[in-house]
Amino acid sequence: MDLSLREIASAIGTSHRMLIYHFGSREGLLVAVVREVERRQREMIAWESLTADDARRTWARLVDPSLRTQERLFFEIYVHALLGRPGTEGFLDEALEGWISPMVESLTGSGVEPDEARAVARLGVAVTRGLLLDLLATGDSAGVTRAYELFASLFEQASSGA
Repeated sequence: MDLSLREIASAIGTSHRMLIYHFGSREGLLVAVVREVERRQREMIAWESLTADDARRTWARLVDPSLRTQERLFFEIYVHALLGRPGTEGFLDEALEGWISPMVESLTGSGVEPDEARAVARLGVAVTRGLLLDLLATGDSAGVTRAYELFASLFEQASSGA
């Protein structure tokens, strides 16, 4: 997102000083936006009975072209956090554990051993994010969806204890 804090403030009908007061910086504002989008995405998942079909439905939502701007912003903020930019403190932990922890709970509730559940959850997050980054870079929706389908099949085997 290339807009300055002043341009963002003007677009939403407030002052840049109010945004600084509430968010501390442009990065702080963008982190807040990404956190909210991530929270809403997590709310759409039936964590208590997570299945491979749930993962497939989630993937279908994530590859919707209308989400490209949000996904680009997510990766932009992710990189800012990796670089330690002010306003991004705590983002990396939330970006990982916010997805991994509920997935681990769901998998262990289904009988998967905790260490295995954590490994499967981490793999799920990594595969999903890697394929989304691939999609943003290449636009190859069919290719990344085929790769995700392969992952979902492996997830199905792991979550059933196979």
